[in-house]
Order: sequence, then C-alpha cells, then structure tokens
Amino acid sequence: MTAISKQTTENHIPTWLTILLATACGIIVANLYYAQPLVGVISSSLGLSESTSGFIVTLTQIGYVVGLLFIVPMGDIVENRRLVVVSLLVTWIALAITAVSKQAVPFLAASFVIGLGSVAAQVLVPFASYLASESSRGRVVGNVMSGLLLGIMLSRPLSSLVADFFGWHAVFALSAIAIIVLAIVLAKVLPARKPSTDTRYTALLGSMWHLLRTTPILRRRAAYHACVFATFSLFWTTVPLLLSSSIFNFSQRDIALFALVGVAGALAAPVAGRLADRGWTRPATGIALATVAISMVLPFILRSGSPLGVAILVVSAILLDAGVSANLVLGQRALFSLSPEIRSRLNGLFMAIFFFGGAVGSAIGGWTYASGGWSAVLWIGMAFPIAALLYFATEKK
Repeated sequence: MTAISKQTTENHIPTWLTILLATACGIIVANLYYAQPLVGVISSSLGLSESTSGFIVTLTQIGYVVGLLFIVPMGDIVENRRLVVVSLLVTWIALAITAVSKQAVPFLAASFVIGLGSVAAQVLVPFASYLASESSRGRVVGNVMSGLLLGIMLSRPLSSLVADFFGWHAVFALSAIAIIVLAIVLAKVLPARKPSTDTRYTALLGSMWHLLRTTPILRRRAAYHACVFATFSLFWTTVPLLLSSSIFNFSQRDIALFALVGVAGALAAPVAGRLADRGWTRPATGIALATVAISMVLPFILRSGSPLGVAILVVSAILLDAGVSANLVLGQRALFSLSPEIRSRLNGLFMAIFFFGGAVGSAIGGWTYASGGWSAVLWIGMAFPIAALLYFATEKK
C-alpha cells in the first residue's frame, strides 16, 4: 500500500506534510502579488502609463484564471505530484524571463505564464483535503490556506523591501530560485496520488459546465468571493499609488511596512475553518462579507497623511485581509464536503470565477485612481461586498 493510500485510509495527514503543503502554497501563490506594490516602479521602468499600470497585475491573474479552468481540473485524472512539478517548472522559466525583462511586451507575456503555472497551489489544496477526515477537513484546509494567505500577504512587503535594496528585477530572480528549489523538494518528498477515474481530458472539461449548472453552492460561494476579491485586488493595486503620492509621500520601504500589517488578516483563515467544522458556516460568511464592506468605509473617516489617517488605513487593510481570508476558507470547506471525485474541478471553477473578479478589480484600479482619485476607489470597493451581502441575504438557512 502506498503512503498516500495508507494516509487516506487512516483519514490522517501528518503534521510535517501539512506544513510542507502550506509552505509550498505560500511560495507559489506569492508570485501573483510580487508586482502589486511595485506597479509604479515597474510601470516607470517599462514605459507604461498610470492608467494602464493595472495590467501588470491583471495579466498574471488572467493567466491564473486560465490555469484554473484548464490545468487544475487535471488533478482529477492526472497524477498530482507530476502535475505540480511540471507547473512549477513552467513558472520558473517565466520568472527567469521577468527577471531580465527591460521592455513591456516580454514582461507582460511572462507575467501571464507566471499566473498560468502558479495554479500548482490549487492542485495542492484539494490534495490536502483528500488526506483529511470529514471532521478535520476544515481545520486542515484552513491551515494549508493560512500558508497560502501568508504567501499572498508577505509577498507585498517582501517585494517592496527587495526592490528597495536591489531593484525590482531581483524580486523575480529570487522567486525563480525559490520555485526551482521547491519543485525539487516536492518531486522527492510529496506522496504520489493517482486519481482512480479514467475520464478523458475533453470529457473532463465538458463536465465543468454541467457542474457549474447543477451545483448551487459552487455558484453562490464563487459569487461571494468574486465580489470580496475584487475589492481586495482593487485596494492593494491602488493603495501603493496613494501612499507614494504627495499626500503620504511613503518610500518603497514604508509601503512594505504598511503591506506587512495585512499579514494579521491571515489569522482569520484557521479560525474560519474551525467555525465551519462546527457547522457555523452561514453566520461566519455574513460576518466575513460585512467585514470587507466595513474596511472600505473606514478610510472615509479621515483622508490625510497624518498619523491618524495612516492608522485608519492600517485597520482597514487588516479588516479587508481578514474578511477575504475567512470567506475563502469557508467557501473551500463547503466545496470540499462534496464528492471527492470532482473536487479538483469544483476548486478550479471556484477559484477561476473569483480570480476573474480579482482581475476586474485590479484592471479598473489604476484607471479609477487616475480618473476619480482615492474616493472613487473606495466607493467601488464598497459596492462589491455590498452586492455580495445582498445576494447572501437570499441564501436559505
């Protein structure tokens, strides 16, 4: 009996493997966000205008959505370890290209491929759910997602600090090194998991539309998170522009310290997982959505570069990241309670839909800030979670 089948039979996932999966997810998904606080610096270096700067992040997210729809579902039919390692090798090549890019076209093209390959993280998350028992699935998924969320949140201050000392190209060079090391480690120690189904790839893709039509919980949870993730991407794409403006006059290092506070929001992920295990998914979802809405209201209190104005922005960032983190885990916990045979497809659809929402948020971020200022960003950021709350109000108990 293989290690993976034995663990599945015993409904137990070793602590070391949980830590490895969480760390891997964090390292992988950080690639989607390294450019976020560097939008201004990279745009200036590559000759992009402020109104088109949002596409630096958007193309990576679009690549991620494509990967979620066409690569992640393969986790239901392809040996998972091989799928993860190959995806990481593709990501490594794209990162190497961005590390030496001096023109916009190769950088943006490689950014798309980085997003495409980074879906390896979303092959690993369902992998963890297979190893966990029903009673502990929320806790395990929450712990793995904590690593993923820490990767998202630490990526912003890390990239700002590295760029401040060594330039923005060094950010992608260091990430390329980290990814190739991770690929080697996972290839050697990750248990093999070969799905039992023999479904053809074309049939697999064809079944996804059917799953979307016949799985109400998928549509609902994806819609909730698409809204809050749009706000998340909108905020973190534009707040570096605000902080570097004459109002705050933050340096790249100051922006890094500001982004670091968002790490506290990741603490909401394991808490949300435990609440879901206790059957409190619905009230926890309402709280998470409301928290994101409140995070966009707070900056209206004081819009200045004073210490109080900075403090309000800090609280807003923590609440935003906490609400998004909690809602993500609650959504995945609900989906992973469904049939194991379709988990990769469900996760791919769920992530693709809400990352599309994130791509919309980051795409309109630069344009909104350039044309309407910070107030317009906040109004739009507030509209997304309010729409989610209105939809949530129609959910049956």
